[in-house]
Amino acid sequence: MNPLALYPSIALVALLTVGGFYKYGYSNGWDDRDTEMQIEIAKKNEEARVKEQEMAKAVADKETELRKANDVISKKQMDLNAAIRAGRVRFPSASCPQASPSATVVARDSNQAPGQPDRAPDADTGPSESERQTLELIAQIAADGDKAINQLNACIDAYDNMRNIINGQQ
Repeated sequence: MNPLALYPSIALVALLTVGGFYKYGYSNGWDDRDTEMQIEIAKKNEEARVKEQEMAKAVADKETELRKANDVISKKQMDLNAAIRAGRVRFPSASCPQASPSATVVARDSNQAPGQPDRAPDADTGPSESERQTLELIAQIAADGDKAINQLNACIDAYDNMRNIINGQQ
């Protein structure tokens, strides 16, 4: 048998052996990498779940705070409406002009008749129905504005909390 005839078969066996080792290492390397990636993904998912829970708690706290603030505003509005209906809140009126303290007193002639009012005084000095309605509408507008301001501030605070949680600054 000729020794040169064995070289191609030895080369083929060596090539197949090196190729097999390469394929085995390549496959195992990818499998190991896939396993490492799955572990890393699971870790990141757990961190994300913790952040989501923190964010949900922060939003729930802000909702509770907003609800309490709106309840306070509603109570103030009910108290104001009750005061308006009772006649304790009125528009300032200029129907009775007041004399200034520096006004001079005019001397009267004794033959002159004492001054009489032009009309009889009103029996009902309470606010009119239109005045009550106007005051209630003004109170409603003020309460709506307060609620909107509270809602906007709660939204801004919630946004800031979410940003801090996501950026890890909390």
